[in-house]
Amino acid sequence: MDTITLKALKFHAPHGYYDNERIEGNHFEIDVIAFGNFKKAVTDDNLELTFNYERVQKVAEEVMNGPSEKLIETLCYLVGEKLFKQSSNLRKLIVSVRKMNPPIKTAAEYAEITMKWKR
Repeated sequence: MDTITLKALKFHAPHGYYDNERIEGNHFEIDVIAFGNFKKAVTDDNLELTFNYERVQKVAEEVMNGPSEKLIETLCYLVGEKLFKQSSNLRKLIVSVRKMNPPIKTAAEYAEITMKWKR
């Protein structure tokens, strides 16, 4: 199985559990790992036979610029569901969403959720 990975798509968006996070926004990163048979695309240079990462950017941007969500779990689910439905040639998809500098009393680089989809 072939793998295409996009790492650390960066967004500033009004998501978070606390009111001030939904007003001021937070910094987020999204990773997407797509699994499928992408060798077919090589013969025809056909973008539809591979995993179109422009679609990833568009879907992630729609979710991140969409309605404010309280949980990164919700953001991850929305991105993954949309990508998996729009990309019928995927066999497996892994999506991770990171909230950078989460609002906790101890310094932390990020909080992260990872979800998987499989056909």
